[in-house]
Amino acid sequence: MAKFVLKSPIKFVQGTGFTITPNDTNINLTNPVQVVFNIGQEIEKNSDVTFSTISSSQKVVDNNLSIINNQIDNLSTISANTSVRNNFSTTENLVVKGGLTAEKFESEFTQSITIFDSGSTKFGDDVNDKHRVTGSLSTSGSFLLNNYTIGEISNDETLGDNSATALVTERAIKTKLSATIEDVGNYLRKSFAHTGSFVDSSTQIFTAVTASAPTGVTATSKDDFMFFSNGVFLETDALTIQQSGSSFLLTMNNNSIGYDFQSTDEIVAFGKFNS
Repeated sequence: MAKFVLKSPIKFVQGTGFTITPNDTNINLTNPVQVVFNIGQEIEKNSDVTFSTISSSQKVVDNNLSIINNQIDNLSTISANTSVRNNFSTTENLVVKGGLTAEKFESEFTQSITIFDSGSTKFGDDVNDKHRVTGSLSTSGSFLLNNYTIGEISNDETLGDNSATALVTERAIKTKLSATIEDVGNYLRKSFAHTGSFVDSSTQIFTAVTASAPTGVTATSKDDFMFFSNGVFLETDALTIQQSGSSFLLTMNNNSIGYDFQSTDEIVAFGKFNS
């Protein structure tokens, strides 16, 4: 085997990230000397390579990249799986051409937005914030309005569910109010007169049926009628009415009113009869 003979000693000096043993030492080669070059970590294809800081206009990474503590500035291309164990910071735009998966997203600049890993979101951080949506909004669950749960938009024209969590449509309100107003109007317009028949000194019977008050209106009572005996108005305080099938009974407190019904008396009732 050929031998190298040097006129002067040879010296190896290590640099940043590169160690040499022996370092910065004259080697005369009068005797065999083992020199070890080391970069501090394995760089095989399946090795986990760690960099403290990467700063460049572009870095292409062909294998997994693990960034432990420091940030990457101006990194435009990463062509492999990347793991960032702490905060990732960039002063440039971040463009993701594929899917983006994260446990939470937060924005704290022109607006406050938080997207949680559960799927829940939070927009804004003040009651004066305004959130505008252009287009349709579809929701399959309930929503909270001033801490009050709204479960549905109801088109029930009868309002029969009596729900405490439903908002009704304009159509439902119009239909319900129209029907209610019509019922109330019909009831208020009912004013009919009937002549009674003698039963006894305190009772008269009429072939008539009282009108039923619609929902929301006070029930029909004796105050909805006027009674006349031979043209003289009878005070209702001394009277009692009762509907019995198709017969309307008028009972008088004889002691209170001061006289009795006579068989020849004409007793007329005027008020809220059906017809």
